[in-house]
Parts: sequence; C-alpha cells; structure tokens
Amino acid sequence: MSVMNTWDVIIAGSGIIGVSLALELQERGARVLLLDRGEPGREASSAAAGMLAPADPETPAALRALARESARLYPEFVDMLEDASGVKVDFRRQGTISLLPHAATPPHYQKLSEGDLRRLEPAVRADGMAFFVQEDSVDPPLLMQAALIAARKRGVEIRHNAEVSETRRAGNEIEVRAGRELFRAKTAVNCRGAWAGTPVRPRKGQIFSLRPPQTAMLQHAIVAPDVYLVPRSSGKCVVGATVEDVGYDKTVETSTIRDLHHAAAQLVPELVLLPVLESWAGLRPGTPDNLPILGETEIPGIFIASGHFRNGILLAPVTAPIMANLIAGNPAGADISAFAPDRFAVARV
Repeated sequence: MSVMNTWDVIIAGSGIIGVSLALELQERGARVLLLDRGEPGREASSAAAGMLAPADPETPAALRALARESARLYPEFVDMLEDASGVKVDFRRQGTISLLPHAATPPHYQKLSEGDLRRLEPAVRADGMAFFVQEDSVDPPLLMQAALIAARKRGVEIRHNAEVSETRRAGNEIEVRAGRELFRAKTAVNCRGAWAGTPVRPRKGQIFSLRPPQTAMLQHAIVAPDVYLVPRSSGKCVVGATVEDVGYDKTVETSTIRDLHHAAAQLVPELVLLPVLESWAGLRPGTPDNLPILGETEIPGIFIASGHFRNGILLAPVTAPIMANLIAGNPAGADISAFAPDRFAVARV
C-alpha cells in the first residue's frame, strides 16, 4: 500500500456539496484532495431536477432559514462557477407555479386567477387554485460539470474510482484509506451523500426528460402534489420524481415513468405527444429527521456534510462556507444547531 503526500483537507465525495466545499477551501488557501467512489458528480447531484425551492412546504421548519440564505447566494455562486469554468449552467429565474392545495401553500405565495394562469402558462390546465412563487432553477448536470472544471482549474486534485474504506485519526493527522492507497491530511470531510453511512440512507427518485418540441411549452417550473415539471432553456422538460425507500437500487421502472408521464400530461395535455428522451434514477441522502448533518464528528479532525436529501443542489452555496469556517476552527456563521452530528447516537465515519 502506497502512502501519498499530506494534504490540508481530504474530502470524500465529489457531488455538488463536496466540490463546492473544495472550491471554498482552496480559495482560502488550503490544499484539497477530492476522492470519489466512482465518476465525480455522477450520483444524486447530476440526477436532480434542479429546482431551487427554499419555500417548498415540505422543507422542514428548521431548514428554511438556511435554505433562504443559500437561495440568496445562488446568483453569485453561479457567476463564480461560470466564470471559472466557461460553462453556462442554465440558471433560470422565471419562478414556479404551484398547484398544491391551499392549506399547504406558504403565505407569501401569490394567488393566480384563471386569467393570470392562462397568461403565464397557456398550456397548463389546472382544476384547482394556482399560485406563483419567485424561485429559480438550474440544470444540475451542467452545474456539476462547471463545478468540477472550476475545481480542477483552481488546483483541486480529484481522484475517481477511489472508494473510501476507512477514515481514522493517527496521531496529529487523519488517515484516509481508499483502495490500495493511504492518504493523510490535517482534516477529512465525509461528503459521500447516500453513501455517507448511518444514519444517512438512500432515498430513490425516478425522473425523466421529454424531447423538446419545436417551441417551448413552459416557461415556469410547475409543481403539483404528484408530479413536477422543470423546463430547460433548450425546450426540454424534466419530469419527476418519486421518493422511495429501496436501498441502493437505481432501477428505472417503465411503469413508474409511464405514471409520471401521465400525471404530467394531466397538467399539460400536449406533453402526451412528446416521447421520453431519457430516464434515470438518483439516490438522495436522507436522514431520520430530513435535515442535513453538518459539523465535526466525535473524532476530532473528521467532519461530515451530508444528508441534504432533496436540497443538495440548493444548499451547496451556504454549506461550503459553513463547513470551511468549522474546519478552520471558527464559528459556523449561521445557526446549525439543528444539524449537529451528535444528535444521532451513531458513529458515521
């Protein structure tokens, strides 16, 4: 087994959380190594639909302030990634139309009349009430591509097919074992998403995209109780998504995609004519309370940033500086008491 150079920080997991943290740490002068069990950025981060929805009624109350702050940071985050990488990430600011029941709708949602809805989205057919909320969206595969290019250009070393099997303290250093190699650093961070270890568990989501029509059918994201639709600037439309407790199974089931397509066509009848372009499944990192885990573990020098569930893309801009602050021994810069690793009496690293 070979022993590599000592790094300032080793991050296990190169999804959007891990790469964003690497960029933040590198900007602060740290030497950072990113290790990924497979191909960097190819798991939940690239599988997401890309809605940036801090006001989602399903967001736990304890997470809402952090989600709002991360949404506020997003334009600057996008600018940084696009400038550093040269990749446009399709950051759209048209907003969301919610067709959720009124009782589930936050008070700042703007109620739409039938005329308002026809003006904003002529193709949408809604039986009940509709609301508008100013939310953004991004194309996650493009975002992930931009983040990885930016990280490499700025000097972050990224290793693929380097699955971490052990992380432990050895004297004044942290040793990270991946395959036949042993890496050493002052600090290590577990950003492995659904593979972060107990109590984080995978929550499967099946999703698909529809081939773009000649003219774009939708300008806004559309959210209904059993389906959501997220348009891209290319005209493509992404439709999702299930939430399933089936372990690490990423099988795409034809019947599930058919049901989602049917639900989408109930809202936008013209979608029934569009063929499925591609379908896929991702594994979101869930926790028992649906809140992320952020902070230092019971082992000094070993940190965790995982469990972001459905909000990993949204929370990346705020998670990176919080974790970088903690790694430096400084205050987090935000109230993260609800996300403390020690709220679960189980080791995670």
